[in-house]
Amino acid sequence: MKIKILLVDDHQIVLKGISFFLTMQPDFEIVGEAHNGQEAVEKAAELIPDIILMDLNMPVMDGIEASTLIIKHNPSMKVLVLTSFSDRSHIVPALQSGAVGYMLKDVEPDQLAEAIRSAYKGNIQLHPDIASALLTEVAPNHPAATAQLGIERMEHLTPRELEVLQLITKGMSNKEIAAALTVAEKTVKTHVSSILSKLELTDRTQAAIYAVQFMKSSE
Repeated sequence: MKIKILLVDDHQIVLKGISFFLTMQPDFEIVGEAHNGQEAVEKAAELIPDIILMDLNMPVMDGIEASTLIIKHNPSMKVLVLTSFSDRSHIVPALQSGAVGYMLKDVEPDQLAEAIRSAYKGNIQLHPDIASALLTEVAPNHPAATAQLGIERMEHLTPRELEVLQLITKGMSNKEIAAALTVAEKTVKTHVSSILSKLELTDRTQAAIYAVQFMKSSE
């Protein structure tokens, strides 16, 4: 089954370039394009894509407002921001809107493809250097912030699980974590499942925010 992608950008040249590369990927299907946020909301409801590659600065309705509306009405859809803005004044609101990740347009094509695949699986897509800081800011508005933070839960994690959790907070996929720790990807999946169970959380995003909040409260 192919990953259905809706491309959203007000620059036709950008859309053509992205579309040209992504259509070369055997597991991707471009189901449509939108040139502003309002059109993105309408196309998302009509086409039901798996991933929406969303620009931010657009006419009629910006990407943040569009993402908020799309996710509100279609919680299963995953928005991956693709923009030129690298400042927190754009990144934080975008993540608060419900986007699963934030990528810059100068990303290498192969990295963008991997980010789309990872986002499709529900993994956070953030640059490792800014992940922890940004998640800390986003956490108060994220469901995971309602979890009862406490050292007793963290103490249940093994040393290896703590390593895996730290890498999750950096936005790394299971494949990337496996490479970093020199273990099988299946082993990482087992660790992630155990971490979620012990922390009483439901997904990687919650685990990452939980860990960041815990570290912040322990300072």
